Amino acid sequence: TRTLKIPFAVEKHALIAKRTIEVDPELQPHVVKRTISVEENILIAYFSTLTIRLARLAANAFLENVDLVVRTLEQFGEEAGNYSSS
Repeated sequence: TRTLKIPFAVEKHALIAKRTIEVDPELQPHVVKRTISVEENILIAYFSTLTIRLARLAANAFLENVDLVVRTLEQFGEEAGNYSSS
């Protein structure tokens, strides 16, 4: 099991990242298990894989998604998270 912890400026942004990323399942769910959680302002991803190579690939894909979320949050600034999906 491998764990990644990514700090955000505020908990709201970590929650936005979690909700955004968790809708996309792993491409190989039978060999890569991913769990995402938030503790205060920290986004935490747990990966369980069969090989270290799969862990690296899963972590890289996850971090690319985090990067996209962070860049989007920077673009929208304080407005990020002010809209509901209802």
